[in-house]
Amino acid sequence: MHELSGGMGQRVMIAMMVFAGPRLLIADEPTSALDVLVSMQVLSVLDEMIARHGTGLVSISHDLPLVMSFCDRVAVMYGSRIVETCAARDLAHARHPYTRGLLAANPPLTNPPAELPTLRRDSAWLTEGTGT
Repeated sequence: MHELSGGMGQRVMIAMMVFAGPRLLIADEPTSALDVLVSMQVLSVLDEMIARHGTGLVSISHDLPLVMSFCDRVAVMYGSRIVETCAARDLAHARHPYTRGLLAANPPLTNPPAELPTLRRDSAWLTEGTGT
């Protein structure tokens, strides 16, 4: 009997998906159960395979630091609606309160705050998209 580690399993699944030559690949939290090092390896494999096959990629993730390093454009959704769009490199300067709250939930490793801020949701967010 053979077993695969989480990272190996993710790589196999990515290879199986891309092998069929899809024009668009949707990856929903593709690295959520993996540690940071394995996540980067899996994303590197995914990036290489989609570039080689000319496949478009839609990545769904709550991991905003990963999104900023891996994606080109970002659409932030709240309540099933897009509330903000921007280039991934500009995500740290997002204006929407929900996006700001998600960013604040990822404190820096050096000098982290004593407490994480609490996101206070507002129903008005569903109608006030900001972004380009």
